[in-house]
Amino acid sequence: MGVYFKMRVVIQRVIRAGVSVEGRTTASIGKGLLLLVGIGKGDTRKDIEYLARKIVNLRIFEDDNGKMNLNIKQVNGEILSIPQFTLFGDIRKGNRPGFDGAASPETAAELWHELNAELRKENIPVKEGRFGAHMQVELVNDGPVTLWIDTSE
Repeated sequence: MGVYFKMRVVIQRVIRAGVSVEGRTTASIGKGLLLLVGIGKGDTRKDIEYLARKIVNLRIFEDDNGKMNLNIKQVNGEILSIPQFTLFGDIRKGNRPGFDGAASPETAAELWHELNAELRKENIPVKEGRFGAHMQVELVNDGPVTLWIDTSE
C-alpha cells in the first residue's frame, strides 16, 4: 500500500481576484474567496463533499460589528477556484519539489470540476482557472485572511 495524501485547499478572502492564461483574463471575481485546490492520491467524492460544506459555511467575513461571523452566501460573495497541484510539492529532500503525492492529471481534473459543481449547488457563483494551463493569478487579499484546509483526519 502506498502513501496517500488528502485534498488540500488554501482559502483567501479577497476583495477581488482574477486569473489570466497567455496574457488574457479568463476569469475574475469581486468580493469572495480565492481557492487554490490541490488534489491528492486517494481523494474521493467524500473529500469533495466535506470541503464544499466547509468552504460554504466558513464564517470568515465580517459582520456589522467587525467580527468574522458571516459566510460567503451571507455576503453574496463569489469564488475563484484555481487547480494547484504544487500544493503537494514535497521539499523535505533536496531543493527540487517532488509531486508524488498529487493525483494523476485525469483524476485531479475530474475531482476539481466536481468540487466546483458542488459549490455551485449552493447558488454561489464559481469561476475557474484552466486546468493544466500556465496561469497568472492576481488577488487583493482582504484582511489578510488566509486559511488552509485539508481532508486528512
